[in-house]
Formats: sequence, structure tokens, C-alpha cells
Amino acid sequence: MKPTCGKGPLHGTPPATLAELDDALVDCHACPRLVAWREQVAREKRAAFRDEEYWGRPVPGFGPADASLLIVGLAPAAHGGNRTGRMFTGDRSGDVLYAALYDAGLASQPTATHIGDGLELFGTRITSPVHCAPPANRPTVVERDTCRHWLEQELDLLSPTLRSVVVLGGFGWQALLPVLSAAGWTIPVPRPKFGHGAHVLLAATEAREHPLHLFGCYHVSQQNTFTGRLTKEMVTEVLRDAARAASLPLPG
Repeated sequence: MKPTCGKGPLHGTPPATLAELDDALVDCHACPRLVAWREQVAREKRAAFRDEEYWGRPVPGFGPADASLLIVGLAPAAHGGNRTGRMFTGDRSGDVLYAALYDAGLASQPTATHIGDGLELFGTRITSPVHCAPPANRPTVVERDTCRHWLEQELDLLSPTLRSVVVLGGFGWQALLPVLSAAGWTIPVPRPKFGHGAHVLLAATEAREHPLHLFGCYHVSQQNTFTGRLTKEMVTEVLRDAARAASLPLPG
């Protein structure tokens, strides 16, 4: 039996716009473990947020529909995106990422607290291979693969303008490469390995008119940032490199 995803692409015509894709995505109930967890977290809440209404649904991508730079994470945080309804918003990982995006000239402000806080991304969109918060921040391979069609269609809709991708962490790297290959970009052989600062140019094909720059960056998890393995400056440097590859304007 195929998983059910509400009014999503598994049922009929694929969405024609990112707005349609996002509307379909938030109704997805395809992964029972993730549905149960995201809703449990939304009911029980963290004490610091007990007076807030949690989003408790799949979290769509964030950023303009004509983005030339895409950032690919892992999955929403239980009390971050699963609470606020926006990628990397309201948690420590987002504190680092959005501060780096601001320093790179890709965000209107260095903080992200809630939808409606005035945050705007410039030429940049943020998404993830898994759109529901997973227990212990660890989606299963089956959950990753079940969620894959959302990423495939997001990439297809972005492809006319997309020139550069930054992948945060090895999970996203492994999830994205086969999706890029299926979408028509050429993946080098042997398959490129993830690493911080890795840069791979995926050649254009008949299916994809423009080449795509792929960059690796350690994930902005607390484990990485609290230990000093990853700093805001390191993230900013990768973002600037990716922005240049995407021909986005950088601050002087």
C-alpha cells in the first residue's frame, strides 16, 4: 500500500508552484512514527513554551520561489520548527544559521523567532529531506525515502533558477545526491564524499540546462556548535562561497 499524504503529489497532478507544494506538504500523514511524535510534542510541549500553540505538522520549505541558492538540512527540531512552523526557527541551530545568513547578506535580520517576525531571505530557500520532527533527531531510512518525493518536486520547481546548494550534514548529503541524480544532474563517479567545505560541480545535461554547485557544511547542531567543531564564521564562509557560485550579490 502506498503512503497517504492528504492532498499531496501522491494523489493526482503534481503541484505547479512551491506555494501549492507547501500547502499539500503540511497535510502529509505518511509516516506513522513521525506523525505520532510531532503531535505528542505539540500536546505535551516544553515548559518554556507551555503557553504557545505548537505547529505540530510537517514543516514546509522557507524562502522565495525563484531562489538560486538552496540550503538542505536534516529535519525540523521538536521544539523549533515543529513549534513555530518554519525551518530552523526558534531553536539554537537556527540562531547560528540565520546569524550566518545575515552576515553573508542572505537574510534581512540575524534572528528567527516566529512566523511574522519580519525575517526575509534573499535569493535563498531552506528545506530538508524529512519534513517532520523525528524522535532524537534521527529519521529512519524508510522515513527519509518516504519523504523523498517532496524534495524531488521542490527541486524541480526551483530548477529554473537554482545554481547552488549548501547541504548541512552527512544525512542531508546522502539523501540529496540520489535525488539530484534522478532530477537530471550528473553525479561524479565515485560519488563525492561529504565534508565541511566540500565543493562539487554537477555538470549540466539535456535534462538540466545549467550546472549546479554543491557545497558541504557541518550541520548547525548544538553538538557541533557548542563543542566548537563548527562556528558561525565557518558557516558564513561556506554560504558566501555558495552565494558567489549562484551569482548572488554579497555585501561589500
